[in-house]
Amino acid sequence: QLQLVESGGGLVQPGGSLRLSCAGSGFTVGYYDRGWFRQAPGKEREGVPCISGGASGTKYADFVKGRFPISRDNAKNTVYLQMNSLNPEDTAVYYCATQRTIQGVCATVRGLAVGRYSTWGQGTQVTVSS
Repeated sequence: QLQLVESGGGLVQPGGSLRLSCAGSGFTVGYYDRGWFRQAPGKEREGVPCISGGASGTKYADFVKGRFPISRDNAKNTVYLQMNSLNPEDTAVYYCATQRTIQGVCATVRGLAVGRYSTWGQGTQVTVSS
């Protein structure tokens, strides 16, 4: 059974940083894309970055603007989201999701589509406030 567990959320001041982790189990990391998503109160869930299972293809949402690099540790089946220069608009529950890799998808906007993913973690709260 595929499972994802997020961790690393919390309260941070504007301009600060957090690193989120998404630990996977029940699947082979190299065959599954992994995406980070977020959902703020009253808003729809939106994709942040995607990283492909095999090659190092990635896709970032425009609002990330280089602030949130995504990385992967295959040995630990864990994907990380390093969030820098956080602002109050980044406050949301952050979710990790995974889907079987389709070559090239994670490097396109389809990699950020909520409907593409069938396995989700429970989410971790990120609050940016002074």
